Amino acid sequence: MREDNTPKEDKNGKHKVTKVRTLIPCDVDFTGGENAKSTKSSARRNGNIKKVNAPKTEKIELSLNSREGDYSDFTTKKNEGKRKRIKEESFEVPSSRRLNKNKKHSVEEEKDGEPLKKKAKKLPDKGVKPEERKRPVSKSARKTKEEIREAKELKIKLKEEEEQNRWRWWEEEKYEDGVKWRFLEHKGPYFPPNYQPLPDDVHFFYQGKPVKLSLAAEEVAVFFAQMLDHEYTTKKIFRDNFFMDWHKEMTHEERLLIQDLDKCDFGEIHSMHKAKVEERRNLSKEGKVILKEANQKIVDEFGFCMLDKHRERIGNFRIEPPGLFRGRGEHPKQGMLKKRIQPEDVTINCSQESCIPVPPPGHRWKEVRHDNSVTWLACWTENVQGNIKYVMLNANSKLKGEKDWEKYEVARKLKMHVDDIRKQYIADMKSREMFIRQRAVAVYFIDKLALRAGNEKEEGETADTVGCCSLRVEHITLHKKLDGKEFVVEFDFLGKDSIRYYNKVPVTSKVFKNLERFMQNKEPPDELFDRLNTSKLNKHLSSLMPGLTAKVFRTFNASITLQQQLKELTSELMETEVEKLLSYNRANRAVAILCNHQRAPPKTFEQSMVNLQAKIDAKKEQLADAKKELKQVKKDAKAKGSSDSKSQALLKKEAAVKRCMDGLLKLEVQATDKEENKKIALGTSKLNYLDPRISIAWCKRMGVPIEKIFNKSQRDKFAWAIDMTEIDFEF
Repeated sequence: MREDNTPKEDKNGKHKVTKVRTLIPCDVDFTGGENAKSTKSSARRNGNIKKVNAPKTEKIELSLNSREGDYSDFTTKKNEGKRKRIKEESFEVPSSRRLNKNKKHSVEEEKDGEPLKKKAKKLPDKGVKPEERKRPVSKSARKTKEEIREAKELKIKLKEEEEQNRWRWWEEEKYEDGVKWRFLEHKGPYFPPNYQPLPDDVHFFYQGKPVKLSLAAEEVAVFFAQMLDHEYTTKKIFRDNFFMDWHKEMTHEERLLIQDLDKCDFGEIHSMHKAKVEERRNLSKEGKVILKEANQKIVDEFGFCMLDKHRERIGNFRIEPPGLFRGRGEHPKQGMLKKRIQPEDVTINCSQESCIPVPPPGHRWKEVRHDNSVTWLACWTENVQGNIKYVMLNANSKLKGEKDWEKYEVARKLKMHVDDIRKQYIADMKSREMFIRQRAVAVYFIDKLALRAGNEKEEGETADTVGCCSLRVEHITLHKKLDGKEFVVEFDFLGKDSIRYYNKVPVTSKVFKNLERFMQNKEPPDELFDRLNTSKLNKHLSSLMPGLTAKVFRTFNASITLQQQLKELTSELMETEVEKLLSYNRANRAVAILCNHQRAPPKTFEQSMVNLQAKIDAKKEQLADAKKELKQVKKDAKAKGSSDSKSQALLKKEAAVKRCMDGLLKLEVQATDKEENKKIALGTSKLNYLDPRISIAWCKRMGVPIEKIFNKSQRDKFAWAIDMTEIDFEF
């Protein structure tokens, strides 16, 4: 039996000592974990375990080949110094490893979905010198109080410096209308690396025979092979679109040969891709540092620009690499090839007096503009849907912040006009013109239900998603009476990102009668508002109030709903922070439901809820024990008479009970919040539709740290709001 205590690096780069033993001789290998249990159990049934005597066995580590995925033989590494050889002797399978049918194996509690690491077993003392047993284990030294204090002071100092260096653009005088900047200089977008051909030992097969593809066709084949584990590649529409676009990239000879996707074998390419992913995942600490440094160099060169003498961060400076289009839901174009963007496809925007970005060698830009009325730095048109893609500044930049501020100020102005607008569309419902009636009902839906206006599009160009103006007869059902309510409209359609909108809404009798009229003599696929489109609707809205659009209505309704819900759900009498935060999240949820911000439940949701419930049960037991101890202390104090020591003990037990109660409340609120958020996405409304000043003023009134509502990136995005918002702010 040989041992190895060589220090090794774990996945976090920290040194640890793993005890490795090779057991000689033995008919069964125990490798630890569930596999070992099943192996040993099988061996015992077959009578293959030899009964011998020895101290407890240690953890045995396997060498895993990441590329092939097979287990190699047990191996030991050379130590820096020679260890004393332990005399080989017969040994007995330890009782702790024997299969006990009457006793269940203990399972350690899981934390955040991951099992806690088991404590390493101690080496036997027999036959080993003390200096050999006490091997140094690398541990991070515990910080002293002085070091902790210095670290806190440094953090505060850096935060103060960041605030001092922050560009307080909201305190500066605004530019004249239409001017976004006066000076803009940048390096242009960062292009993805060129395609690297497959190694000679990796092949594509057609009808079982290897085929050497041309470079363009091989690259597209790799895109498909990388997705073989995904359900997309099983969908007929995805496969058909891919095969059609793949054929376009093939040579004439390849098209004649490859006629059926089912006869194609991408297995070796897929295995190579998985091996690369595994290799990146298992990079050493040094490898990760090198990768991080290389990435940081790219960010430093392409990720920043100079805007009016200030260094600003660029949001999406990387051009998306080529691949296969996925889309949302059952998109009709899924599987189509997203072609590689070249510099010849890109238009650059910068100052005339700035250094114009240099394109990659051998290329040139499509166009160079000097337009200070727009906020984008570069743009191009992608080939699948024909959409224009833009390189924009980061969310916490001046240009983005100004746009947000203006958006919320326009929404606040709507508060003063909304009553007149509502009177107007109610009166228009009686108009003799069908167009005006349709427009009035559409504005009613946008106002009351926060529906999107819906963009015009050509048939079959994108997924079958609709908004208010593009609703069809098949998307609504009218009920004169439903669930005890009169004049109910049932909506069922796919909204933005193919998210289903399903709602049953009671409406006024005027709206109901108009809808009946709009649906007369129409088939299910016919448009409900056949005389209306988004441009006509927004033109009408802008005539009612400058800058008013359907999106402004959505922002207004979201923000006003949050403010009303916070007043109803929260009270300054609330004592604990967790109760206040639960109420805030419930108010935010009301907005998310209004705006139909849904999401699929996380894959780990059920397990995380099980783990959380286990923590709640453990905390309840802890609380029960603490109450028993408190009761006993009170009983003892009453029997023996009060004293200083007893009163101190009583205070300690009361404090322990309070801590347990607070901890239990926190866990129960967390479980409630998690369950209620299961299918609701709170982030979208918080970032795009809710005036941040409402939340900031609420935090100041309720004594809740802003950090509990907005994370670091959100605080940077809304720095203007945090700086200017007073405690009495009203939307």
